Amino acid sequence: MDGNRRWAKKRFLPSALGHAAGAKRVRAIVEACLRSDIPHLSLFAFSTENWRRPEEEVSMLMSLFASYLQKEVDEMEAYGVCLKVVGDRTKFSQELQSLIARAEQQTQHNTKITLRVAANYGGRWDMLQAAKRWQSEHADEKLDALTEESLAPYLSTAGAPEMDLLIRTGGESRISNFMLWQAAYAEMFFIETLWPDFTVKHLNEAVAWFSKRDRRFGSAAPF
Repeated sequence: MDGNRRWAKKRFLPSALGHAAGAKRVRAIVEACLRSDIPHLSLFAFSTENWRRPEEEVSMLMSLFASYLQKEVDEMEAYGVCLKVVGDRTKFSQELQSLIARAEQQTQHNTKITLRVAANYGGRWDMLQAAKRWQSEHADEKLDALTEESLAPYLSTAGAPEMDLLIRTGGESRISNFMLWQAAYAEMFFIETLWPDFTVKHLNEAVAWFSKRDRRFGSAAPF
């Protein structure tokens, strides 16, 4: 969800209002996915690299995240949204960790859509923590015993299907350490539109583009 700060700058507004506008956009996109029977949606909210931003901005983002959890969890439960927050939570305040745990518990039995919010997340971190967890639980086994199939349950997205479509707003053509393992065969859709301006129409365009892709997963194209 890239472009919140640039959206605000173009309007001579503080970056906080750009992030707030971006947070409001989330609801419309989640609702569109529900209407389209899309069962999984993952949003990159805060990366492990985002801690390098000014302290005031980071603090505001943490407050916005906490506010979102408090205001939206009842609606998520009502609409059948199962919330999962993926990433290293240990750097968050105890209050924010408690809000995350409470929201996950309240929505854990919902089945219409699983919404994964990646917060303090990095794809490299995910693979590294998965390898460490596997090693911890298989201390008597040699590293040769580790396979793709045996590592997958230790990733933060354990149990989810591999990513089909990755959308990046804001005009950048990179994935910036987002779900590197999970996106191995994802189709990548890059769009100039800044996240606060990303509408359901843009989402539908991305899905329509995806539906026309020839996905061979390394196999030869049929004659």
